[in-house]
Parts: sequence; C-alpha cells; structure tokens
Amino acid sequence: MLPFLLLLLLLPPLLTRAAVDTVASSLAASYPATQLLHVKDTIKETEIKPSRLPQDLELHENYPPIDNSTQNQWKLELFHRDKLPLNFDPDHRRRFKERIGRDVERVSSLLRRLSNGSDEQVTDFGSDVISGTEQGSGEYFVRIGVGSPPRSQYVVIDSGSDIVWVQCQPCSECYQQSDPVFDPASSASYAGISCDSSVCGRLDNAGCNDGRCRYEVSYGDGSYTRGNLALETLTFGRVLIRNIAIGCGHMNRGMFVGAAGLLGLGGGAMSFVGQLGGQTGGAFSYCLVSRGTESTGTLEFGRSAMPVGGAWVPLIRNPRAPSFYYVGLSGLGVGGIRVPIPEQIFELTDLGYGGVVMDTGTAVTRLPVPAYEAFRDTFIGQTANLPRSREVSIFDTCYDLNGFVSVRVPTVSFYFSGGPILTLPARNFLIPVDGEGTFCFAFAASPSGLSIIGNIQQEGIQISVDGANGFVGFGPSIC
Repeated sequence: MLPFLLLLLLLPPLLTRAAVDTVASSLAASYPATQLLHVKDTIKETEIKPSRLPQDLELHENYPPIDNSTQNQWKLELFHRDKLPLNFDPDHRRRFKERIGRDVERVSSLLRRLSNGSDEQVTDFGSDVISGTEQGSGEYFVRIGVGSPPRSQYVVIDSGSDIVWVQCQPCSECYQQSDPVFDPASSASYAGISCDSSVCGRLDNAGCNDGRCRYEVSYGDGSYTRGNLALETLTFGRVLIRNIAIGCGHMNRGMFVGAAGLLGLGGGAMSFVGQLGGQTGGAFSYCLVSRGTESTGTLEFGRSAMPVGGAWVPLIRNPRAPSFYYVGLSGLGVGGIRVPIPEQIFELTDLGYGGVVMDTGTAVTRLPVPAYEAFRDTFIGQTANLPRSREVSIFDTCYDLNGFVSVRVPTVSFYFSGGPILTLPARNFLIPVDGEGTFCFAFAASPSGLSIIGNIQQEGIQISVDGANGFVGFGPSIC
C-alpha cells in the first residue's frame, strides 16, 4: 500500500512544542497530483481464503489476569466480518453486493434517526422499551471474554452505538453465532441490575420487569436485541474489566451472523468507552484492516494509545446525536487541487443537521449531492484516459481495468477544518466490485445534508479518538 500523506497544522494541547516541531519536520508538506493503483494485486486480494482466526483467548489457566485497576491500556486484534467462518464466501461479487446492501440499510437508518431528532425509537413491544439507536449490522469484529471464567466471543465494534450486549441463554430467539451462546448462570461475576439502580437510570426510557432493568435496541435493518441489563466482567486479552453494564439479550434477530453481540464505542455514557471514563481518559485508537490482506487491524484503549504525530482535528459534539463523532471538513481535493465546493455544505447547523460523521459501521463515504457531483466530476475529468465501465450498485463512476497491472490515478484528499489534509491511498477510493477488473469510485451521494466518512476510506489508517480533549487524529501510523 502506498503511504498516505498528512499535513500537520493542529495538535492536541497535550503535545509539547518539541513534539510539534519533530512531527512537522517529518511529514511531507507537498501533495503529488497522482499515485499508482496496483490493479492486478488488488484483484488478486479479492480471492480470499478461509482464515485461521483465534478461537480462544489467553485464559487464566495459562496466563495470570491483569486487573484494569493496574492497567490503563490494552490492545485487541480487529477482524473484518468476511473472515469469520460463518460469513466466509469466496465469491467477491456476492460479498460486495451483500456489503453494499448492509451499507444502504445502515445509512438509511442513520438518516431516519437524525430526522427524528432523537437517540431513542419506541415501538410496540409491550412493556419493553428501546434504548439505543438504529444502527444496522457492523463490519469489524473483536474477540473478548465474557463472564467468569471468561467465555470467548466475537463482538461487532460500532463507533455509533452506546451499548454493549451479547446473546444470552436461555435464548427464546437467537441468530447463529460462531461460539456457544453465553450462559449467565455459568458466570460467577454476573449480577442483574435492579430497576431503581443508577445504572438503569442511564438508559433513556428504561424498561422494568419483575424488578429487573430491561433494555431493547432496534436497528434500521429490522434487527433487534431485547433482554436484561446486568453488570459483568469482560476480558480483553489478559486484562479484566469488572462491573461493565451489558445487555444480556434473550431475544435477538438480525444480520449479526457470526458475532455474539456488539461493543458500543460511541460518545454516550453507556458505551464501553463512556463506562470506562477516567480509566482510559476517554481515549481509544483503531486501525481497520485493509480488504484482502491476511493481516489484522487493531483496537487499543487508553491515553498512551494516543500517538505523537498525525493530523489532529477538533471533535464536534451534536446534542441531537451524542453517540457519533463529528469532525470539521472544509473541502475535498483531487489531483492535489482543491475542488471548488462551498465550505458551508459540510457544516453542522445549530439545529444539529448536516455535519460530517466518522463511522466504523458505514462502508462507503457519503457526501451531500452538490459536493459529491463536483468531486466526482473533477475525478472523471482527471481520469479521461481510463476506460469507463457501467454503473454498479450505488456507484455511478466505474472503470474497466481488466488487463492492467497498474494505472496512475489522481490523488484524493480530505481538507479538514483548521488546515490538516488527509490524502488517501488509491485502494481507499478505487475499489474492485468483481474479480474481472471493474473498479468503482468509492463515494456516493447522500440524500440529505449529512456527510459520513466510511470505513473503506478509513482502512489502513490509524484513527485516534481523544474524547476527553475533543480531538480526532489521523495517523501517523499505517496498518
């Protein structure tokens, strides 16, 4: 992969002047107009093979646990959902179609949520009340331990969700997952939460049944999870985190096939990051694994996970959608030249509309129609030498690169508020949609004023969220 280029003009206040000078001198300040897309290698990478994923964690019998009271940083491996055995499909065209289908559902649900102006959606489930958001299913998974002794489970990570949950026995309705469904009766650390508990009070419109706190989350694709809220011990590698509020789902339906549940990393109090609070300083960092590679990504928690270097932009909070991480985007670039797009197109309004969200669960970056059309047309104008192909799914700009070993394409950049510029690797904006050489420009128009920076554009780039100080960082590492 070609390294992406960053211009550092803004750093978190915790970095010293010496650190700023060191980083600034080490980062390139020039932005080439073109870069190579390695067509043949990228097509080859679509031919995935079944991966040997870890089926068990380093459990206590072999490795002494470390209590989180003495450990404020830990790291996990990240896996794309296609690598889970239950989701394995060698047909890239079919995998692509399914991924875009999930993506369309998620974006639609986010737009519905924001148009309603609430984090909560109440439906007719009797006495049960939904707490959470419409999210759709996720794309990236981590492996954690649940309970005491820990039971290994795959969970989806979601930067736009504020709850942690897993499927639980007895299961009146459960979808298929990779591991046995967690049984709270076999865990010495499981503790139900009463309705009058302060923890239950953190759930908006929490339900109550026989004195026990009830939760319910409904997702935009029709998926849902319902059950009891409880305190439980989670294991990350060798690190124990006690008394985390999790949803123990006894009725679950949806597109989470392979995963046992979800690890919410959103900005709310009930997300995993929110519950840890001062233990990690509200900080975490992730690097999403690139498609088609055998390597894994990483998810790391703690202030020491915050890199010295990279491009840092202010984190923007939206009271209408507190779960999500908004950033200031001022423009877009193609071929080293800024596209003439009014900056206000990307602004978050005083009423909480529009803006730019960083989202791990959305695959394809969405842009408001005027911005997308100007951006796309500029890219088309600079790729007139490449043979075009028909439209595919949500992509209206595609190329027939069958027979090419590599092609030179214009660079694509995000111009962030305050000055930082992120220039993407070519594989993050021209992606194969089949195994026959059809590549598409991996952006799409948003039917609203909301922009979403999706996980395809984030792949291979270290993303750091410093919630306590209000910054999001890009780089300097690649993965």
